[in-house]
Amino acid sequence: MTGATDGDGWEIEPGDEQGAAVVAMVGRQLRARREAAGLKVSELGAAMGYGEGTVYKVEAGKRIPRPEFLDKADEALDADGLIKAMKPDVAEVRYPKKLRDLARMEARAVDVQWYGAHDIHGLLQTEGYMRALFEMRQPAYTPGEIDRVTAARLERQSIFAREPAPALSFVLEEAALRRPLGGRMVLRGQLERLLEVGQLRNVALQVMPIDREEHAGVDGSITMLGFGDGTAVGRSPGVASGRPVDDPKQLRILELRYGMIRAQALPPRESRAFTEQLLGET
Repeated sequence: MTGATDGDGWEIEPGDEQGAAVVAMVGRQLRARREAAGLKVSELGAAMGYGEGTVYKVEAGKRIPRPEFLDKADEALDADGLIKAMKPDVAEVRYPKKLRDLARMEARAVDVQWYGAHDIHGLLQTEGYMRALFEMRQPAYTPGEIDRVTAARLERQSIFAREPAPALSFVLEEAALRRPLGGRMVLRGQLERLLEVGQLRNVALQVMPIDREEHAGVDGSITMLGFGDGTAVGRSPGVASGRPVDDPKQLRILELRYGMIRAQALPPRESRAFTEQLLGET
């Protein structure tokens, strides 16, 4: 993965043909409209508040622009929303290539069920918690790579603003809520975020206490996404060697296992009280 060299966007990953094609299209449109307006690159950059080099890179298809870049370009060129209209396509290629399928599926899902054996789901993470996780990855990410994957993960959280709202169910391990990744203040912010999200009517948050003598999640994490057409996809290390599955029999195994995990975990109201207690101890 290649990270950004400044705060104005990201470079294309090597071998990312889809991303290169989208960004090249954006660059051609930007250049055509700039030339039709009779502006030099430096003049457009000044009108937008960006450096000349950034505009050159976007026009050349070498830089994935941030959403605000497209907003400012649309305004500076009086494009009547046509440049802004490219934001959804650009947003998709902002995701690292390996995460795009997940992002597309989450964007379509009407039902999300997740159990994590060691971590907190990305949809629930604060930016500080994300950065702490990415900063401890090995091999180490560059600062630009951390910015990119953090921005992509934050973009996925737009699922909470969708209408109609999808049904979201999460079961988190107590150990994950106690582990102070990034430091105590980061953990406090993360616990506060869980309490905030847990108040949404379409979200069910549950905690699996450490002291449980029976635990249906010993085979590892579970992810299940249900779609509006009645189809679904699931994934767990204990089924099909961790590969995504859509076979009804295998999905039934995951559904039964997840249902048992939910039954063994604290109910949502007790989970909220437990999280509040942890926050008070942090």
